[in-house]
Amino acid sequence: MPASLPAAWRDHAARNLPRYTSYPTSVSFTPADGEAELRGWLAAMRPAQPISAYVHVPFCRRLCWYCGCHTTVVHAYDRVGAFHEVLLREVDLWADALGPHAGMAHLHFGGGSPNALAPADFRSLVRRLADRLRLRPGAEVAAELDPGVLSPAFIDAAGEAGVTRVSLGVQTFDPEVQARVNRIQPTSLVTEAVERIRAAGVAGVNFDLMYGLPGQTPGNVRGSVMRALELRPDRVAVFGYAHVPWMKKHQVMIQEAELAGVDGRWAQAEAADEAMLAGGYVRIGLDHYALPDDPLSRAAEAGRLRRNFQGYTDDPAPVLIPVGPSSIGRFNEGFVQNAVATDAWSAAIGRGELPVFRRLAVTAEDELRAAVIERLMCEMAVDVGEVCRARGFDAGALDEAVAAAADLEADGLATVRGRTVRVPEAARRMMRVVAACFDACLPQTARRHAKAV
Repeated sequence: MPASLPAAWRDHAARNLPRYTSYPTSVSFTPADGEAELRGWLAAMRPAQPISAYVHVPFCRRLCWYCGCHTTVVHAYDRVGAFHEVLLREVDLWADALGPHAGMAHLHFGGGSPNALAPADFRSLVRRLADRLRLRPGAEVAAELDPGVLSPAFIDAAGEAGVTRVSLGVQTFDPEVQARVNRIQPTSLVTEAVERIRAAGVAGVNFDLMYGLPGQTPGNVRGSVMRALELRPDRVAVFGYAHVPWMKKHQVMIQEAELAGVDGRWAQAEAADEAMLAGGYVRIGLDHYALPDDPLSRAAEAGRLRRNFQGYTDDPAPVLIPVGPSSIGRFNEGFVQNAVATDAWSAAIGRGELPVFRRLAVTAEDELRAAVIERLMCEMAVDVGEVCRARGFDAGALDEAVAAAADLEADGLATVRGRTVRVPEAARRMMRVVAACFDACLPQTARRHAKAV
């Protein structure tokens, strides 16, 4: 990639664009009108299809000022314990409503911080999900955890519950940057957590790192990556901080004047990329890296890489069950999102209702555009005409979008030959700009998204 941001790319890099973990994005969802539509989708499940589930735990024991997640800081466990009981009831509601399916291939816990749950409660939750949604043999059970408040007892519980992969929200090892975003966690603490996780039998360890935080420079971003690689995580995601204080009020603790502009963000991302490659890791899509023999690397090489709400994945399941407040689900017919507010979510479950408050039925054209965008985000290339024909459309159905991608050729962001669109390796970090050419919803939703770089 270019060592510095090319001048022709600067305006593109400053655009607000989706991360394209789905299409259409959640910004396009509309209020759900009762349960009838969703229960119809559930009844129409295809028996041969595997499912996955995402469980959102909307609690943390500390508030990180950069956070963009749906979460609340709690200081006493009573509220979390009550939430756990409601969560178990929600699992039963989904299990009872689902039509025939081929079992659960992937179970993912996010938040917030799933380790806000007591170890025994986490174990019982995994057990309930595995029993009621029929966890398949060899399925991945993954959890995103806050290493700064991760107890040995929780790690042991995760191992006992059958967790196969843990993703640690490290973000940065630099003490000054940690202080400026209210996320203090000494390197020794992270090291001890990784050692204990592996000793507990959890085979996969991922790190999340960030650039674009206040006080970050190419030098200390590179230093954080190098410290991370000393612990040899299987996968690393390097995300750019999204400053959206109009959506996340606590981000007002971070002053915009403290943040790097697009040139600085590019330099920080470039420093991370150089260090990751020097450490022997393989680029995966936009912002992920993995060891060469990791399943994600093998999926990328074989053309089986997928992109969903958890980022890049090798999870093949077409159906995603949403569990917990704000969680988003995917069905053959469309998307749903659970109530964001915990009290509204809990009240719906108390009435015996699935707690879905927003939805979006997808059209054939939505699915066509989603397929093109996913291939661009995963493989940096797509034969648009071939995808159109495979989905029953005329080969030229998206020619207007292909023409928009061709307009990016002059700036070096894309190459277009016939109806095949490619993102050059040098422009990998700009792939969202090319994918946006196929997004028919973008003009109405741009302000809600993060910068392209």
